Amino acid sequence: MTQQSESTTTTTTTDAEDPASTSPLSSPAFAPAVGTPSAGPRPLAEPRPLGERRVWPRSFADRLTAPLPGLSGFARFAREGALRPGPEGLADIPRLPYEPGPLPRVDARTVAVSWAGHASWVVRIGGLTVLTDPVWSRKILGTPARITPVGVAWSALPRIDAVVISHNHYDHLDAPTLRRLPRDTPVFVPAGLGSWFRRRRFSHVTELDWWEAAELGGVRLDFVPAHHWSKRSLHDTCRTLWGGWVLTASDGQRVYFAGDTGYGHWFSRIGARYPGIDLALLPIGAYDPRWWLSDVHCDPEDAVRATQDLGARRMAPMHWGTFVLSAEPVLEPLTRVRTAWEKAGLARENLWDLPVGASRVLN
Repeated sequence: MTQQSESTTTTTTTDAEDPASTSPLSSPAFAPAVGTPSAGPRPLAEPRPLGERRVWPRSFADRLTAPLPGLSGFARFAREGALRPGPEGLADIPRLPYEPGPLPRVDARTVAVSWAGHASWVVRIGGLTVLTDPVWSRKILGTPARITPVGVAWSALPRIDAVVISHNHYDHLDAPTLRRLPRDTPVFVPAGLGSWFRRRRFSHVTELDWWEAAELGGVRLDFVPAHHWSKRSLHDTCRTLWGGWVLTASDGQRVYFAGDTGYGHWFSRIGARYPGIDLALLPIGAYDPRWWLSDVHCDPEDAVRATQDLGARRMAPMHWGTFVLSAEPVLEPLTRVRTAWEKAGLARENLWDLPVGASRVLN
């Protein structure tokens, strides 16, 4: 099965790998697309029907930007790797910014974001309330408990109009949190992940491939590529897709949620196809050791570069200060992203480095 995905109604083709990409891979097995890149932005795809049942490839491993670690990588990690900071790196946990507050009042013309922690945002756009990768659990499989509490109480949430999921890793797809939602909540997920939700009796599930879109209440939801991977059990590596979401209101206001991703060529492609991104929600944590994680997790400097590649007007950091997933000191992502932003000559007011629980309204 090639990367050309099959559907019960139509066939989807994704962008081709740019021959000038800095990716070290030249193997056809890792070429992430069919076709050739165009000279300019391509027309956006027509929105697909909500709840459409699709037939997908058995594996999306050919979408990987880089191969997953092999035996030599695991051997090196066993010798020298560390996935937790030492005592000095954990000492700043009490200093992590945590300032929960009320959700802002909004109307259909207002865009506002509230950071619940990690990759979980309450996005208000086009009159809708959208949750991204909702994780309200205190602990997830394979990690210590949260080092900051959830910033937005579940009881404080308004009615949820939609949920978008970036991929199936446990820190982004949390079954206990999702069980709190009404089963008729519209859920938008990567290709291949729909069955996971339907088994849990969600009745409005829309699966999308890269560069595909759906529309809900006048808001367009586009699923876009990311430099990452998927796995939830011993035998399902890359069986479902991964990516980010571009949310566009009817008046053109646009928010990009990157999900989980390393740095690479997709950011400039996304920016070209979706110009005028008002706010990019980008990951800045879980990056050390770099030799182990650079292909799948941005570091703070990568996130600033990605913001520039996207042409985004503002950036809000995420994916740090919530779960200890890697070896960098817990406060380091914040200090480094501020330094990188200043070095890039970007306006300080456009870096929305929010405390957990805080909100900002797009003017």
